[in-house]
Amino acid sequence: MIYCKSFRILAAAKTLAAILFFLLTSFSAGAQSLSVVPVNILFSPGQKATSLTVTNQATSETAIQIRAYAWSQKGDDDPLTATDAVIVSPPLAKIAPGATQVIRIILRALPEDREASYRILIDQIPPPGEPGIVHIALRLSIPIFAKPSVRAFADVQFHLERDSGQIYLVALNAGNLHEKIRDIVLTTSDGRKLNSDSGTSPYVLSGATRRWHIAAQDSVPLQSEPLQLTAHSDTGSIDEQVSFVASR
Repeated sequence: MIYCKSFRILAAAKTLAAILFFLLTSFSAGAQSLSVVPVNILFSPGQKATSLTVTNQATSETAIQIRAYAWSQKGDDDPLTATDAVIVSPPLAKIAPGATQVIRIILRALPEDREASYRILIDQIPPPGEPGIVHIALRLSIPIFAKPSVRAFADVQFHLERDSGQIYLVALNAGNLHEKIRDIVLTTSDGRKLNSDSGTSPYVLSGATRRWHIAAQDSVPLQSEPLQLTAHSDTGSIDEQVSFVASR
């Protein structure tokens, strides 16, 4: 009886191994590799045209589609809206293996009193289907900032909010230029370090509000307890006290 049971287990294990081997050897992922320079685009005051270069690092030809969107922010969201304020040329391209494609980017109108923000989406167009091959198409999102003709600066103020039992660090940018906030750490009065969730965009656009969810793994700080904020921005280090506003 023990022999039979062991035999059945061994047979089942061999069958499972055979299935896994078949799956691993019958299918492959056709991952494509693209690189872009620069990784963000900055238009100086009065500048209307620039370019970026896309390189195909794969061993086969690839096709891409390039589209421009107006970029805004509200709380946790970064909505993109189709726009004709930015022209990209060419909007479609094929790139041979190891070759490059230069994409021209042109602003139809120059911003006046506030920085304009856009994003370029570069989507890889999958090749025709092939038996046993799964093609993985890439999407690259490139931020574009166009400075206004007037003096521009960021003016970011921070506070804390509670929303549905969660803690958020909130940044309000009253300036006319974006800011980039990274390496966020909040320290409680008893020395505990609270970090922001990874994956949240570091940008705070001009005139926008950005929220970062703060992971409080132990006890949640009291509403009356200020926290010490440390972070880094494009304009220098941040080290200040932040307090909670009224609960939501």
